[in-house]
Amino acid sequence: MRHSECLAATICAVVALSFPVAAPAQQRSAQQDKVQEVIEQVDRQCREQSVYMIGSEKARRLAELVAQQKPARVVECGTAVGYSGLWIARELQRAGQGKLTTIEIDPQRARQAREHFEKAGLADWVDVRVGDAREVVKQLDGPIDFVFIDCNYSNYLPCLLGLEDELADNATIVADNVGIGAAGMKGYLDRVRTRHTSRTEWFDLDLPWANRDAMEITRFSRK
Repeated sequence: MRHSECLAATICAVVALSFPVAAPAQQRSAQQDKVQEVIEQVDRQCREQSVYMIGSEKARRLAELVAQQKPARVVECGTAVGYSGLWIARELQRAGQGKLTTIEIDPQRARQAREHFEKAGLADWVDVRVGDAREVVKQLDGPIDFVFIDCNYSNYLPCLLGLEDELADNATIVADNVGIGAAGMKGYLDRVRTRHTSRTEWFDLDLPWANRDAMEITRFSRK
């Protein structure tokens, strides 16, 4: 091979090698755009059909906590149609690790949630279980690093008790609706606030059913 041909081949090889470096970033950007599009669609659906969900204000904080924890195992009690699950699963995808097990008692809503995860390209990061969260959590193996509870208020404490033996030390537990639903989950709040490091964070909301609410953020400890 002549020198000029060798040089040309080398240049082509270098150029060819440069493309795989750029492609993943472009693919990640396109994937995130797709997830955001589905989140916005589900947001509109929830508002139009009065499907209760946490709203973008609390969802951003939830996603931030997931990103900080970098959990290998996440459990969500109360899937509804998948709004909060989309925010959680997106952070798992960004981190390149983790799995969300989300539990929904209504088969129809669970089916819709699966469709939304599929549409967003997040299905591989999510395991949707149908059943009563109070019972399903007893079937899960740990260690569980992150929990999000957003179901009937009276179910918060039973869900926590069902998970406690499988929770990792320093696991993060986030409970929604502790502003508007504090009375209905008093047993849960008493337990996390007296046994663990726990704080209440308030949010101004833009939701048809609430304009202000709070989440309880707990750091679980076995000490």
